[in-house]
Formats: sequence, structure tokens, C-alpha cells
Amino acid sequence: MEGDIQKSVSLGLNRRGGRNNHSPPKGKVPHDYPMRIIWKKGFIRLVLVIGILWMLLILIALLFHIWSCQTSISFLSAMCNKDSKVFTMLDSMGLVSKPHRCPIPVSNDPDKIVIPTGRTSDKIVKKLMYVMEDEVPHNESQSSPLFGGHISWKQREESFKPKSNMKVHCGFIQGGGADMNRVDVEYVKKCKFVVASGIFDGYDIPHQPSNISPRSKKLFCFLMVVDEVSLKFMKENGTVTEDNDGGKWVGIWRIFLLKHPPYDEPRRNGKVPKILTHRMFPQAQYSIWIDGKMELIVDPLLILERYLWRGKHTFAIAQHKHHRSIYEEADANKRRKRYARPLIDLHMKIYYHEGMEPWSSKKKTISDVPEGAVIIREHTAINNLFSCLWFNEVHLFTPRDQLSFGYVAYRLGDSFKCFMFPNCEYNSIFVLHPHTREHSSPIEWVKELDQLKKNSKLKESRGGLGLFTPYPADLHSVVLPHVTRTSKAG
Repeated sequence: MEGDIQKSVSLGLNRRGGRNNHSPPKGKVPHDYPMRIIWKKGFIRLVLVIGILWMLLILIALLFHIWSCQTSISFLSAMCNKDSKVFTMLDSMGLVSKPHRCPIPVSNDPDKIVIPTGRTSDKIVKKLMYVMEDEVPHNESQSSPLFGGHISWKQREESFKPKSNMKVHCGFIQGGGADMNRVDVEYVKKCKFVVASGIFDGYDIPHQPSNISPRSKKLFCFLMVVDEVSLKFMKENGTVTEDNDGGKWVGIWRIFLLKHPPYDEPRRNGKVPKILTHRMFPQAQYSIWIDGKMELIVDPLLILERYLWRGKHTFAIAQHKHHRSIYEEADANKRRKRYARPLIDLHMKIYYHEGMEPWSSKKKTISDVPEGAVIIREHTAINNLFSCLWFNEVHLFTPRDQLSFGYVAYRLGDSFKCFMFPNCEYNSIFVLHPHTREHSSPIEWVKELDQLKKNSKLKESRGGLGLFTPYPADLHSVVLPHVTRTSKAG
């Protein structure tokens, strides 16, 4: 018995005779003290093992979540929730690789699609009217009307406040250009469902859609908006036919001529049918826009069902493949010489001064930057207002519409709802064809504002005037947020 007690006491001493962390209290030593130490150590080991196993389970679940969101197996991909906070967090950390194409969960049979009756109700903006006459400032050397109008800073600010009755600038100012033939205007009056595209300055040729059902061919008007340069190019290649009414066709596409282009810059002209689809085709209730370099390979009725009706959305556009922040996209535009670098910086300084923060996971939107080559929308009053304001930003500042999309959505707040779908689905809607030639404009090579001051020919005469109109605040002290480059070119 005494030997056992001596053994127990010795457990409480370290090699130098001191007392260790497991030494028993002074006085009487409990007879079960060694067992307590063993149980205590065993319990700690058990907790550590359980903790490690729990962390491994969480890691396996996260990896499965990532894999299910990228697999081509339809059953598993259906389990993925790409709108979840977990997926957004992993994506923003760069842990989710972005596949180029992925299956689109569309219905199998266009004939079985049930088209909603009536229109989505307008709860905020009830009546939307448009400014039709330009107010040219007295000190303005440009005496002729502008297609987008001479929008004042005050008018611009007021337009971002949705009200029941509104009147805003929305292009098509009288005498501003973009005139249309009467035969074309009459034709589109019957178009309720529209697939629209556009080609300017002969940079593309029309690509015929494929996989179009007989039902969609009867339901949709396929409208290709072109300028006179592009129409001439098509005629020279022998692809244009003419019907008994004088309407021009290239395959399934009804050619819609836009005479007297409103801007010097072809890319800015292309934004007219792209963004102002509701103005060009006012009878349309639904529209799908695709850029001219694209070949549509999904039935348009399936597209409307997937991206609008199934989720009760009215506006859908794809996420950008690389960027979520407009400042990131602006940096990529400068690197690729998409427009004058100092003017892009000035554009972004205005937005940053007006409260547009870089995108983060704390924002309500999944991204601030769209892939704007495909736009799917119902022409509701609030969507039409958004399109007008989006175009006004393109008219006032740079023609890079991906920079202004997120800003307009930010200014309209919860009034405007947008479904941003995965980029890999966007790449499965079409086949991308190369341009017939590369576009280049002198203003794209401008590196310093002094170059524009010294050479007036570099400056656009009818677009981007907001960049040369004194801003009602000091922008010199505005420092743009730091950009972490996540792509080689963007």
C-alpha cells in the first residue's frame, strides 16, 4: 500500500523534483489519481480526433459542392446552388475554376412551353415618357441636336429616382440621326417576341441561328439592325434578298437599316439597338439580344422559359467570366486599349465619387460586371427605365457598356431586379465567330488628355460629352481603388 502511494506521489514530480501540471493536491493522495490522468489525456485525444474528423467532413462537403457545380452529370449539377453564400465565397477566393461551357437546364420541347398571359405588373414606374427635343446649351458650339440629347448633370441625377410618372432622355432625339425606313417601321409593329442583333461598319456578317423550332419561327421576329456600310458589304457578297414589300432579308434575319448613324464611333452606334431595343421595337413584349458575331444555337422560346419565366424574372444577363468589379473591368479595358485611358479613369472617378464601391461578397448583387453580348428581358416600365439610363451613361461617358451597367443597377437599388446567370451557360447559348476585321479607333490609343487638347480630330464630336463637361464637384482628389488583376487581359 505504501509503495503504491509512493508511486502515485512520484507521478506528481518532474525530473528536477518540481511539481508538474498533473501533480495531485497537497495532503492526502487519491488512490485513483493515475487513472484520472489517463482518462483526462484520453478525453483530450478523443476531442482532437473528433475535431479533425469534423473538419475533414466539412472539407469533403465543400469539395463535393465545388465538383457538383462543375460536373457535366446533370443529376449532380442540379444539386448545385450557385447563388449560395458558400459558392460565392469560394468563387471570390479563386477556389472555383470556371468551365467555359456547361449544360443549360432548358426544357426539352419548345411546343410544351406555356407562355405567360398578360404582362408583369409595373409596381414602381407606372408611366414612362421620353424627351424628344434636345435643349442645346447657349454656350455649346455643337448647334445640331444630339441623338442622346444634351443631358445636364441635374437631369441625370433626377433620372435615378424612380417615380410613378417619369420623363427621361432615352435616345432618338428629333434630328439626332438613327432614322428608319417606313417599310421597316411597319414590319416591326407586329413583333411581340423579338430576337435582335446588330452589325455596324461591316465588322461582322449575319450568322443563321440553328435548332430553331417551327413554333419559334412563327412566334419570333429575327431582326438584324445594320448601318449602310454593313448593308453594302452584305449586298456585295450576294446574301441579301428582297420581298414584295421591299423588306430585305439574309436567311431568317429581317434586315433593319439604321440610316444616318448618330455617333462617330461604330461601337457606340452598336449600343443603340443593343440597349434601346424597346425604343426600336416598341410593340415587343420580350426580346433577346445577341451580338452580331454570334450564332444562336438554342431555341429562343427555351431561353425565355429558362431565364425569365421559370424563376419569375424580367431581366437576365450573364456574369462576366473574369471580373466582378467595374474598376477591375476598367483596368482590363485600358490594358487592351478599348478606349482612351485617361477618359476611362475620369469615367471611373465620377462613379467612385458618386458612391460606387468595388464589388465584394457583402453586396446584394452576385457581380457588378455583365457579359453583355446576350441580354434577355421583358419590356416592363422599370426595365425600360434601366435601359434608358444605361444608354444615357454610354452616351455621356465611354462606350464601354460593361462599365456602366453595374453603376445604373446600383443607383436604382432594389427597384431594379436582375438575374445574372453563370458565364458557362452564356457560352452554351451561341457559337462565337471572329470579326471580319479588327476594329481600331484613334481615340483608343490616347494615353494623355493633352493629346486630345492638341488634336481635336481624336475626340468624338457627338458622344462622350459628359467627359468634357465640367463636373459639379472636384475630382482631382479622387483616388481610384486598388485593382488586383485576376486575368491576363479580361
